[in-house]
Amino acid sequence: MTDDVHVPVLVVGGGLVGLATTLFLAHHGVRTLLVDRHSGLSIQGRARGINQRTMEIYRALGLEAAIREAGRPFEDDWGVARCETLASGWHWLFDDDAPRSWPSLSPGEFCQADQSAVEPILIDAARGLGAQHRFGTELVSLDAGADGATAVLRDLATGSEQTVYADYVVAADGHRSPIRQQLGIERTGPGVVQHSVSIVFRADLAEFVPRPALFWIIVNEHVGAGLVTTSEPDRWGLSVGYDPAAGQSIDDFTTERCIADIRAAVGRDDLRVEIEHVAPWEQAIGLADQYRSGRVFLAGDAAHVWPPAGAMGANTGVQDGYNLAWKLAGVVHGWAGPELLDSYHTERHTLAVELADLVVNRQLKRNSQEAEDDTTDDQLWTLGQRYWSAAIIGAEHDTVFGGGLAKVAEPGSRAPHLWVEQGGLRISTHDLFGRGFVLFTGSEGAGWREAAEKAAASLGVPIKAYLIGADAELRDVENVWESRYGIGAGGAALIRPDGYVAWLSDATEQTTEALTGALRRILC
Repeated sequence: MTDDVHVPVLVVGGGLVGLATTLFLAHHGVRTLLVDRHSGLSIQGRARGINQRTMEIYRALGLEAAIREAGRPFEDDWGVARCETLASGWHWLFDDDAPRSWPSLSPGEFCQADQSAVEPILIDAARGLGAQHRFGTELVSLDAGADGATAVLRDLATGSEQTVYADYVVAADGHRSPIRQQLGIERTGPGVVQHSVSIVFRADLAEFVPRPALFWIIVNEHVGAGLVTTSEPDRWGLSVGYDPAAGQSIDDFTTERCIADIRAAVGRDDLRVEIEHVAPWEQAIGLADQYRSGRVFLAGDAAHVWPPAGAMGANTGVQDGYNLAWKLAGVVHGWAGPELLDSYHTERHTLAVELADLVVNRQLKRNSQEAEDDTTDDQLWTLGQRYWSAAIIGAEHDTVFGGGLAKVAEPGSRAPHLWVEQGGLRISTHDLFGRGFVLFTGSEGAGWREAAEKAAASLGVPIKAYLIGADAELRDVENVWESRYGIGAGGAALIRPDGYVAWLSDATEQTTEALTGALRRILC
């Protein structure tokens, strides 16, 4: 690893967000290099809940089946129980009464697939599209300027170094983010609020677990508060807190200590236990003040971190990458101006400010006896996130969430999902997103198709038009097109590559000038 190289985008950090962002960039044809200081993937069970919005993104990339298969070991896991030990009585903080799919709202179905099982799928898919992924490679230095970034990388196995020149850098290097610190970007929030150790172990717990759960919150005199999660048959994880201010550290968790904690959590002093892996982790609350510094962008935990409530940690990070990738692609490929990249901070930071408060409040309730009082609208949280920025025309809102989930197309909102039939196959309109812009029009919108073709030719923007109706190329199988989009049979809805409504027109005059004018406003 000695020859200097150039890449359009360098991604630093090989966790879920870095991997997903690399895949999204590769899907848009952007040559990307990801570096990960770890020698391989971790066996530690981590983020597991993949919400409907993230699943519809994976679905559009053709990964839904593989991720569902990865989640098969957990498909019966549901609910959260609180107890003194697994062997004692359980108090369900919430049970399995929440639906996993909302077919009238999204083609995606909530999936329990552990991060450790999803990451190999993302790596293979990204490599298949030409992305490079280097394990055991650390970032030694980063010098970012107005014209790009110079990074020095070190192969940890050989010690050899290489200089990489990148047009842009995505920092997905965790909540402590050395890149964020180097850039001098401050983070608002209390920071680390809890230190924990995660213990992966093998034991036969069948007699103590008559039915599976997402996890158990265990509180007794020995373990204080621990979290047990299933990973695969007879493999489990126990998370136990410790307090450095009291002189405690990860070094206290010897094999003997770990076995004692596991037995105390289960409630069986003679339980046979095999320890597989022990690692520290930190629960923190913080939000970077800026998501962009010149040519460098923060994503995932480097940008925002909060407690793991409502599955809004990893999902939000993956969706950061989805928002950013198409914008970087537009600039790299030359069909968008660099000003478009400013909208990444505007859109995602505004969202994170709102989510941080909601997630922290939900976590406090979950850890108390008030879980039954949780009135969170999961559909609104998941599908109702709204943007307003220069990359949106006509947004009339100035709040992330409205009073309820809007089911009608609005600029700045996620495009409403429709079930349509194309060539005899039933698909979702969201299956068409993720490649470029999409222009939807009704049965009388043939002029918009011609306008899209001319706009693509003149601006170089990837855009494809579809007619939707009872007898159109996308057959409206549930007859909801007009009520969901509200633009009539001859209007047009311009959808961004990330599935958000960029512009609506109910104009009867279907002109190339109107469409190219809208695209120029959005992209420049």
